[in-house]
Amino acid sequence: MKRQWWKEAVVYQIYPRSFNDSNGDGIGDIQGIIEKADYLNELGIDVVWLSPVYKSPNDDNGYDISDYQKIMDEFGTMEDWDEMLDALHDRGIKLIMDLVVNHTSDEHPWFVESRKSKDNPYRDYYIWRDAKQDGSEPNNWVSFFSGSAWEYDRKSEQYFLHLFTKRQPDLNWENPDVREEVYNMMTWWLERGVDGFRMDVINNISKTPGLPDASVKDPQSTYQFAAEHFANGPRLMEYLAEMKEQVLNHYDIMTVGETAFLPIESARQMTDEQNGFLNMVFQFEHMAVDAKPGTHAGKWETRQWELPELKEIMSKWDKEMDGVGWNSLYLNNHDQPRQVSRFGDDKRYHKQSAKLLATYLHTMKGTPYIYQGEELGMTNVQFTAVEDYRDVEIHNMYKEYTEERGYSHDDVMKRIWTTGRDNARTPVQWDDSAHGGFTSGEPWIKVNPNYKVINAKQQVRDPESIFNYYKQLISLRKQEDVIVYGDYELYLPEHKELYVFTRALKDERLLVMLNFFSGEPELKLPEEITYTDHSLMISNYPVNHEESISSLKLRPYEARVYKLK
Repeated sequence: MKRQWWKEAVVYQIYPRSFNDSNGDGIGDIQGIIEKADYLNELGIDVVWLSPVYKSPNDDNGYDISDYQKIMDEFGTMEDWDEMLDALHDRGIKLIMDLVVNHTSDEHPWFVESRKSKDNPYRDYYIWRDAKQDGSEPNNWVSFFSGSAWEYDRKSEQYFLHLFTKRQPDLNWENPDVREEVYNMMTWWLERGVDGFRMDVINNISKTPGLPDASVKDPQSTYQFAAEHFANGPRLMEYLAEMKEQVLNHYDIMTVGETAFLPIESARQMTDEQNGFLNMVFQFEHMAVDAKPGTHAGKWETRQWELPELKEIMSKWDKEMDGVGWNSLYLNNHDQPRQVSRFGDDKRYHKQSAKLLATYLHTMKGTPYIYQGEELGMTNVQFTAVEDYRDVEIHNMYKEYTEERGYSHDDVMKRIWTTGRDNARTPVQWDDSAHGGFTSGEPWIKVNPNYKVINAKQQVRDPESIFNYYKQLISLRKQEDVIVYGDYELYLPEHKELYVFTRALKDERLLVMLNFFSGEPELKLPEEITYTDHSLMISNYPVNHEESISSLKLRPYEARVYKLK
């Protein structure tokens, strides 16, 4: 496979509203990012993925865009953005922007025009349909955020489609004018110096013609989840090919598509190095490892996750993409709970399990993505009042579950504590001063109360901290080609506690041993793993270098990486 800068990169996602507030209004901003450029540089990251900073009324925290070529007032100005780009580039850090083109805000000028009348030139920029004979919605699709995916417009007496909130109407990609507008906008940003795009829900842009009803998956609900009709639609690859030809081919950039419900065959086609369209995709199969299967409501109906299932999913994606495309590696982001609370132990073994998960992520084959605060081991939060949460998805779910499904407040709050998106959106904990040093004002969402013990100021100066462990891992990745390009091989696939794999490139070999739980299982190395000598590269516990590695007991959440000879 070809060497590429984006394969060798480590990406850091910034959710700007919660990153760092420079002016005391309680909202993170672009100047706040500039203030922390040296921190990002010290960590050693290569790329910043910036969640949306475009002009937006903030119905869905910036993922509802009213102007793709202006900056949200709360975040700053285009001059601030230019200054941030320079600050990152001066430190050798590239910037990729969030491209949100499945939908816009209902305040976008296109939609304002579109809803004026049925014969407006912009009408066909969005997906409008007549009601059914009985006056009900055009089909039974449910929105990602509860309720119908259709909103009635009294003035023009039609419904418009919104897969997300009712203030996020879906664009009609069937219309070539829409596509041209999008490609022009992308080119405009690339000419300004941006280094690529993370493409929000990009595999939703092509819908099944005729928009038929979804099959019934949740008998308790009037509306049904319609992924079979909006994900990976019939013209998706055609649109991506056109985007590549019109825009992507003309720049040396990094592209990653957010692609829930994407079959692995489609991922191969999409990322094929010879004739695909994107560098990577975010697959979501491993993000459902603790969800009850079968319904979209499974997000809120969790189950105990099993390590063999995680191994099977991740190993399948490695094997199927090998020699064709490239994998992205992540365990949390702005839409997912904190990884140390979900896959580790954020109480008794906080530091050990945070380091274990980091070791896992950074020694697999693919490009690792760090979500802000992950490098400090930031945890989920447990607000007791639903009013303390800000996420539209949480508020809609709370209303539906308490009012329509009859669940108690306590039951619903436990679900929010486990999987709510605001777990990832509490402000970054910079120090132990008020509000974790995030703002001198009142934060837009409360800071996690554990900021006194989990914060950047304390960790940057502690050589044994999670932050400094991340630094070490990132540095190792830069030194060792085998970590980036080496072949991955899984051992002990059925073991319920241990995740053991090797990476091999020419005559270089790594052995990675991970104990994912709090027990102390014995690891007997499989006979196929042969070696004459071994040296420890990194570990999250002190290790006796003379100890044999053919049979050893691993401590709770222990991680070790050896170089084999």
